[in-house]
Amino acid sequence: MRGGQDEARAPVLQFTNCRILRGRALLREDLWVREGRILDPEKLFFEERRVADEQRDCGGCILAPGFIDVQINGGFGVDFSQATEDVGSGVALVAQRILSHGVTSFCPTLVTSPPEVYHKVLPQIPVKSGGPHGAGVLGVHLEGPFISREKRGAHPEAHLRSFEANAFHDVLATYGPLDNVRIVTLAPELGRSREVIRALAARGICVSLGHSVADLQAAEEAVQCGATFITHLFNAMLPFHHRDPGIVGLLTSDRLPPGRHIFYGMIADGTHTNPAALRIAHRAHPQGLVLVTDAVPALGLGNGRHTLGQQEVEVDGLTAYVAGTKTLSGSIAPMDVCVRHFLQATDFVVLDDSLHVRATYISGELVWQAEEARQ
Repeated sequence: MRGGQDEARAPVLQFTNCRILRGRALLREDLWVREGRILDPEKLFFEERRVADEQRDCGGCILAPGFIDVQINGGFGVDFSQATEDVGSGVALVAQRILSHGVTSFCPTLVTSPPEVYHKVLPQIPVKSGGPHGAGVLGVHLEGPFISREKRGAHPEAHLRSFEANAFHDVLATYGPLDNVRIVTLAPELGRSREVIRALAARGICVSLGHSVADLQAAEEAVQCGATFITHLFNAMLPFHHRDPGIVGLLTSDRLPPGRHIFYGMIADGTHTNPAALRIAHRAHPQGLVLVTDAVPALGLGNGRHTLGQQEVEVDGLTAYVAGTKTLSGSIAPMDVCVRHFLQATDFVVLDDSLHVRATYISGELVWQAEEARQ
């Protein structure tokens, strides 16, 4: 009872002159918030006899929840897959910098690495709430090393692993404790993968299918065992074929468990995924689409050579390659750029071609705002 009374006494913040997305329309409305919860203004006024303790003018901006990036390998010179003595400070830097691109929570992502890297890095990236200091950390995304050699992409072949006789024990030996892990990307065609998927799902860890040559049947079996996500759809997997669509076929499969929904990441950076492919995926399964950046440590740094885990990456213009090759190596596009590319490709919700996005804390409440560029 005391908790409810304390909440009622907490200050009420009213955002004015803002646009809010309701259904498929942007409406000019005010928004009332107390301790992070949106309030019904009628109940506030008539039942509690309260008005706002503070008002903030949004200047006609869009008021919306922040973006969530579940696949980001680093940025601004910080490489999450480097086993430094102070990983936390690098994570904090990225968390602070991505706020300006509208991201308010994220999953720091580690690419395929030797076991000693996981053992040193993972304990240094705990789950952390967001705030004025930066975006919240939802948990670590482990992309590899249990992936296909044929579809390894930018992952170093020397550190790839398969599941041995002990299966899940091998996973623990490779990663160490999984307390800070939220997502694991693996290839479902690997032997004993179903046993591993069940064990990870039982621990509340999201299993994502990717970097794989799996056919549709293997992908469906993985979902039946507990997998719920697809890592960067179309990239690093078998191409769609009308006789066997592979992992891509999960978007319209009729063999998923009742009530089970599949979600899929897409890199809409203008390089990794053709606009037509974006439209195909979105129209086939719009509820499952999750935009990710797959950003590399070179994000925000410009042309030149940078690291990505155990490898060097070369940035040329808007594209990152494994140094000395033409193999794509993640993205250098921030989330707001990916959102704009997606909007242009799909016409899903067209706000304005000249939008600036920023995230800001207003009296302790984190929002992202998209404001029209003023000439």
